[in-house]
Amino acid sequence: MTKGLEWTLQSERPEPAGWLKVSCRTYVQPDGKESDWDILQGPRTVAVVALTEDGQGVLVRQFRPGPGKVLAELPGGLVSGGEEVEAAAARELLEETGYEAGTVEVVMKTYLASYATHVRHAVLARNCRKVTEPKPDAEEFVEPVTMPLDDYVAHLLGGQYTDADMGLAGLVAAGLLKQAG
Repeated sequence: MTKGLEWTLQSERPEPAGWLKVSCRTYVQPDGKESDWDILQGPRTVAVVALTEDGQGVLVRQFRPGPGKVLAELPGGLVSGGEEVEAAAARELLEETGYEAGTVEVVMKTYLASYATHVRHAVLARNCRKVTEPKPDAEEFVEPVTMPLDDYVAHLLGGQYTDADMGLAGLVAAGLLKQAG
């Protein structure tokens, strides 16, 4: 474990801190009965499958509060107001890793869950090259890492990160999955 990435749990309480917004929707079902649903609301986000010019995959090691541990994650983050998804993906990749994408392509768009308004975008970035040092946001403590392509694919298929569906979409779009046979 890299020193400086691990967080220490101070306390836990049942109410939200304000990062997530939850509302309650009441629906009338086809049988006429009412049903209440907690709805998680959130902004658009991007997760980037980033491939370098020399055949490496780019990840960021960072602490994830839900799992409570440091994971090797896809670079990504929030899409600002009227920002284009591709621009947000390129910005997040550069901020978190110092890598600039040669090309970016949105390869999937999906909701976080059936009880969420949060829309997530999988983006494939090709021909990435290191151009600067990372400049993460104030509450991001990240360590960029690269992996040989076979190890990168194995990591993304192994599910030990929080955007596994986004990773799979990027691998499919990049043609990196072998057909069983």
